[in-house]
Amino acid sequence: MEVAGDKSSPDSSTITVHVKFSGRTLPISLFPDSTVRDLKSLLQPLTNVIPRGQKLISKGKVLADSSSLKSQQVTDGSKVMLIASQGLHQGDGPITKEVTSSSTNTRRTFNGKQSQIHKTETVLNRNRCDRWKLTGVVALSECQLKEVPDEVWACGSSVRVLDLGNNFIQEVSIKISALKSLNKLFLNANDILDGKISWESISSLKSLTVLSLNQNQLTAFPSTLGTLTSLCQLHIANNKLTSLPEEIGLLKQLQILNASNNRITSLPSSIGNCQSLIEIDLSSNLLAELPETFGNLHNLKALHLRNNGLKSLPSTLFKMCSQLSTLDLHGTEITNDVLRQVEGWEEFDERRRSKHQKQLDFRVGSGVFDEGADDGRGL
Repeated sequence: MEVAGDKSSPDSSTITVHVKFSGRTLPISLFPDSTVRDLKSLLQPLTNVIPRGQKLISKGKVLADSSSLKSQQVTDGSKVMLIASQGLHQGDGPITKEVTSSSTNTRRTFNGKQSQIHKTETVLNRNRCDRWKLTGVVALSECQLKEVPDEVWACGSSVRVLDLGNNFIQEVSIKISALKSLNKLFLNANDILDGKISWESISSLKSLTVLSLNQNQLTAFPSTLGTLTSLCQLHIANNKLTSLPEEIGLLKQLQILNASNNRITSLPSSIGNCQSLIEIDLSSNLLAELPETFGNLHNLKALHLRNNGLKSLPSTLFKMCSQLSTLDLHGTEITNDVLRQVEGWEEFDERRRSKHQKQLDFRVGSGVFDEGADDGRGL
């Protein structure tokens, strides 16, 4: 294997570090002022070990991420050992199979800010696809991806978990319908827009139990959301949503809903049909009231409502939601006086106190409800 700069040999201003890993030696060319973290970034696609799972050792000393190679006395020709932490690999695990230099031709240089990659199809990629099919897990988070690799779709019904978080993906195409056995889909922190996601294809994934689309550019959810009847968790925080579809009430198995940090002004009354809900986070939205149907959520244990324009709660919330013990009202206009007038307040307050007494880090106050409500003013 050869790892070098734009020329046929490393530039005179770069050094070549020989990294030993799983019986192989990986020559990596980069600048002396590059950090250890930079070196780990270059090793990730070659080893499938994410940076935080890498421990680099030179001359018996563990190299610190923020230090430069020069300060760690890593020079041209230095030998460094890579130890991969178990479980901190990229989905398919560290590559342990012997690979000859003829099967891989990789040239890379690091200038401290960006890398230039010239890479051919290798046996490493084939092994990666095989392992995806074997484990059913495709983990490609933090890989600088702008689109989903075709080899993911080629795995078809073998894939159960797909994690594409923290990339630059803008489009989720119709090809995702090929992953018919998909249980968990993570698309957090990408650049996905409304018109670039094939909702029809996602709605065909009938085995989906977890859908996470936090931190994208979505402004609306389609009615097809209601067809995902196996969904247990829906994470859509940090988008630009203004509402939720009426069809959300069809999600009878939904247990966790996180729609915080959006622009939601109202909720459909059908949310009361989601009677499996255990936790709801609607913090930092534009809600002025909640539907009375919240009282139907008999399994609800935690409700986060901070930073909304709420002045009251549904009249049956405390009485009917007999398991509710966590209620966050910071940043609302709901006062203690308002809460005391809600039927079932005493029973809720007792549950709340009992829960907090079991938490060692909870500071016991004067007995006044302090989850954001205040006598005479909203916090």
